[in-house]
Amino acid sequence: MTNIIVNSPLDQFDIKVFIGFVSPFIDLTSINITTFTVYTVFILLTILGLTLLTDNNSKIIGSKWYLSQEAMYDTINNMVSGQIGGKLGGYYFPLIYTLFIFIFTANLIGMIPYSFAITSHMVFIISLSVVIWLGVTIIGLYTHGLTFFSLFVPAGCPLALAPLLVLIELLSYSARAISLGLRLSANTLSGHLLMAILGGLVFNLMSISIITFALGFIPLLGILAIVVLEFAIAMIQSYVFAILASGYIKDGLYLH
Repeated sequence: MTNIIVNSPLDQFDIKVFIGFVSPFIDLTSINITTFTVYTVFILLTILGLTLLTDNNSKIIGSKWYLSQEAMYDTINNMVSGQIGGKLGGYYFPLIYTLFIFIFTANLIGMIPYSFAITSHMVFIISLSVVIWLGVTIIGLYTHGLTFFSLFVPAGCPLALAPLLVLIELLSYSARAISLGLRLSANTLSGHLLMAILGGLVFNLMSISIITFALGFIPLLGILAIVVLEFAIAMIQSYVFAILASGYIKDGLYLH
């Protein structure tokens, strides 16, 4: 068993073994409990705990916390209704809302200093986007059959350009499997690295002398502004992931 507390801001991108199992007979490394597992469980417990708070103790008038949760629910519901629409939107709303809440909570927990940023790990988040992409493709094929491939033929395109345009559309559609998760992971990773680098530079500057210590408060204010911006980006990126997933489902259902 090892310590899951990181000693450097950059350690939040390193997956470490929290509890390892060793056997002289078989390889048990596949069931090791890592920091990724610990923080995933912590995120799920946080979501469960925050959801239970919306019970509002059976009161008729909702608390401010209840209203905030209801506002997020209503925002995602309106977004899914606008993207997918109708009865089908209600079918896929639980999936989109679950993705939003999980990424939203993971991003905010990842903003805690010396925490662990799950959404910065491309293997995890791209695997999630690939699963969504495969699911959308299966939905499209199940719903429309071979007509699904008409999605790759732009309406009104000249016959001579059809092969080239179909190839471009196919590449664009296939890139969705990676771009959906890559966008989130790259934004999270770059934001955390920027804060770590700037924080280290300011710390070194303020460690030189009393004069530089006083002058260091000026760039420190800039870093605090970047931190606020990163919190906003963390929330926006969860919404972007949800709205893009809804758009992909819409394409699979309606072929446009």
